[in-house]
Amino acid sequence: MSEVAVITTTEGELTLEFWPDVAPKTVENFKTLANKNFYDGTCFHRIIKGFMIQGGDPLTKDAASEARWGTGGPGYQIKAEFNDRPHVRGVISMARSASPDSAGSQFFICDGDASFLNKQYTAFGKVIKGDDVLTKLASTPCTRSGSGEASKPVKRVGVTSIRIVPAA
Repeated sequence: MSEVAVITTTEGELTLEFWPDVAPKTVENFKTLANKNFYDGTCFHRIIKGFMIQGGDPLTKDAASEARWGTGGPGYQIKAEFNDRPHVRGVISMARSASPDSAGSQFFICDGDASFLNKQYTAFGKVIKGDDVLTKLASTPCTRSGSGEASKPVKRVGVTSIRIVPAA
């Protein structure tokens, strides 16, 4: 049975299809975390309009941990599953550090063509409903973060829940 992810955010809902044919372990990891309510109450902590929105860090549940946002994970890392799927608008992919096998729970959804990420990040699905919500999320005003990048949302862009449900 085919399943989709429904991401409920403060700006509306996104529905994602999965690509288990090219990233089976990544899809399974995302579904497992979602089914454990791991993502509930997190936020999109990094937003760059025209590029991507990033979430999935459990540290974003606590405003007091804001200085460490972007560094959290599930306590383990998964092996990369680089593939031929292009990083274009609506594609969901795993965020990671410099090490290819360092992804855990953080993910990003492309808000434009990010072909320079192709075969370097694990793309594992795409938005099939809620493109208008992706536009709203990506259009959130941002200020400069500690790294100097203008990617820190000025308001909390929350992830209320991520539910895995049967595909319609």
